[in-house]
Amino acid sequence: MTLRQRASFWLLAILALMAALYLLGDILLPFVAGMAVAYFLDPVVDRMERVRLPRWLGTMLALLLFFAFFVLLVILLVPLLHDQAVRLGERLPGYLDVLYERLTPLVAEVQRRLADKPDSGMSDILGSSGAVLKWAAGVVGNVISGGAAVANILSLILITPIVAFYLLRDWDRIVERVDGWLPREQAPTIRDLARQIDETLSGFVRGQAMVCLLLGLFYAIGLTLVGLDFGLVIGLFAGVISFIPFVGSIVGGIASIGLALVQFGDLTWVIAVAAIFVAGQAIEGNLLTPNLVGDKVGLHPVWVMFALLAGGALFGFVGVLVAVPVAAVVGVMARFAIQQYLQSPLYEHRGRPVPGQKTQADDLSNDDLP
Repeated sequence: MTLRQRASFWLLAILALMAALYLLGDILLPFVAGMAVAYFLDPVVDRMERVRLPRWLGTMLALLLFFAFFVLLVILLVPLLHDQAVRLGERLPGYLDVLYERLTPLVAEVQRRLADKPDSGMSDILGSSGAVLKWAAGVVGNVISGGAAVANILSLILITPIVAFYLLRDWDRIVERVDGWLPREQAPTIRDLARQIDETLSGFVRGQAMVCLLLGLFYAIGLTLVGLDFGLVIGLFAGVISFIPFVGSIVGGIASIGLALVQFGDLTWVIAVAAIFVAGQAIEGNLLTPNLVGDKVGLHPVWVMFALLAGGALFGFVGVLVAVPVAAVVGVMARFAIQQYLQSPLYEHRGRPVPGQKTQADDLSNDDLP
């Protein structure tokens, strides 16, 4: 098979996969969720196997513990979150009225100052901002509508554990079978790329999950201690969406500070609320992320944000779920392609490098690419 034939084959395979993902998106959520659970728990089951526990039994124990923890979390938190969310919805119009009254003088002063100056493109900026917000609202709407279409709670509850059980039980056999299908000549390279993808994905997903959980608890406890109404809801929500870089702290900070302005009226407590999010960002950047995620996963924050927005716009909620794995694959493949280019005659122009000679490919690190 020639190089062109191989390239055409893989291109058609990728296009077919994307078409299937688009056409079957409405039914894929339970299966994607089951695959994510199996991937997340595979190291736990592997450790159980090392202590002579059968794979099927370790799978059952891991899934029982995982779903028991999840159900317990739902039982404990859902009533509190539901109560606070309902009360927040009831009081929100009043909060907005008070906030409007307090910000009206400031807005009037800004408008007066802008009116005294010639138009320096402000209208164009505002128009562009409106277009960006409209586009972002459309993306969010696609994600929500897609999630509503596939998130049939009954099917999610019934199918996800079954898919997770069979995938987790047969994980090693599936990997072995797929390895047997690899082209023999390229098998070592493909295995090395798969190992890099697994290290990148596992380091980011498992580590980032712990970061989001700890940040959510920190924000929720801190906001509750300062006496902010609905601090539990806002804090946990800010922590959960922290897997999107900077979005959790920005959204949670704006919501909390706005609520503090309405509730307290005292600048001291507003500063205290803002300090919680500043401290949360400091803890995340200096303690949580370096220790739980690490700096060698090779996923740049901008690349993650682009992948999440693109996945949500193209495939809805399922696209958001598969965005990070796809980003990890693309990042590893891009690094590999650039390494090959830097070691090729296309880059050297004088033929292949002398054996033992150091090239720029040797210095290429995960930080150089998304």
